[in-house]
Amino acid sequence: MKIMHMALAAGLFLSPLRAAAAEPAPVASRPIEIGTSYSLPSAVLGDTREVNVWLPTGYAASHDRYPVVYLLDGALDQDFQHIAGLANLASLSWTYGPMIVVGVQTRNRRAELTSRPTDPRYLSAFPESGGADRFRRFLRQEVIPFVEARFRTGERRAIMGESLAGLFVVDTLLNDPALFADYVAISPSLWWDDRRPLAHLDRTARVKGLAKARLYLAVGDEGGTMQDGIDRLRTFLESQPADRVTLRYDDFSKSASHATVYHHAAEDALRWLYPAPPYEGGGTPWFMIEGAQPPPPSSPPPSSPPPSSPPPSSPPPSSPPPSPTTPAG
Repeated sequence: MKIMHMALAAGLFLSPLRAAAAEPAPVASRPIEIGTSYSLPSAVLGDTREVNVWLPTGYAASHDRYPVVYLLDGALDQDFQHIAGLANLASLSWTYGPMIVVGVQTRNRRAELTSRPTDPRYLSAFPESGGADRFRRFLRQEVIPFVEARFRTGERRAIMGESLAGLFVVDTLLNDPALFADYVAISPSLWWDDRRPLAHLDRTARVKGLAKARLYLAVGDEGGTMQDGIDRLRTFLESQPADRVTLRYDDFSKSASHATVYHHAAEDALRWLYPAPPYEGGGTPWFMIEGAQPPPPSSPPPSSPPPSSPPPSSPPPSSPPPSPTTPAG
């Protein structure tokens, strides 16, 4: 028994030493960076907002200009990182893109992304609502000039958002359509104000000056007044002249909910807006074909004639060489 007690005591004293010995060896590490975050003071909002910028691979080494996707709810703890990841996928896969992504922080989404409702029920339920025009001024007067003064931006600007941010995207298309060229509205909350903003679009929408705008519209399984609002918007846009708005509509109601639709739909939107030329990979590799064999190794280039051999003489020309032809214009 005494021996057992001594062994237990020795184990108690040795256990910290064993724990110390089990500490993992140090390994070099560095933070993972995904873009640059700016703190932008806003006179329009009376606030400072986070603006995050992701630049495409090769930006620093090129002189190209790039389309810009302005992402609502674009703070680091919102949607910036997963949408910037889709933009990075474009650089890795060469199948769409490239683009610049600008994430713009929202704070009170119900206040900043909505128009003022007229239905008393919505006024009562959402008393802080109605700040969409102000937030648009923030984008137009402060965010866009900030970005365009610092980065090589192209001619086309896009705006992307989901849910209430998707509502803001549609509201911008219908009421301030020249602010962006491309619009991405994913599961937009078109139930807002019991769909009153959609009731008389033929009279209220300011789309007569639109030229070659594009709208990507997608929906999950929400149904109800939200689906009805989306259907009303589609009916109106499809009645417009073809050169005003190009609409792409993706229905994910069989495969995605409001909580899961965003990422997949956003990838489809970016692939549609920024397609890349087809990649010519040289045909199907042999290992993808049943029973095929690897090609034979390449033959070495023919050796030069030995130095003692005289070079073959060129025969005298029988007629003067032809004059250069003019390239086809």
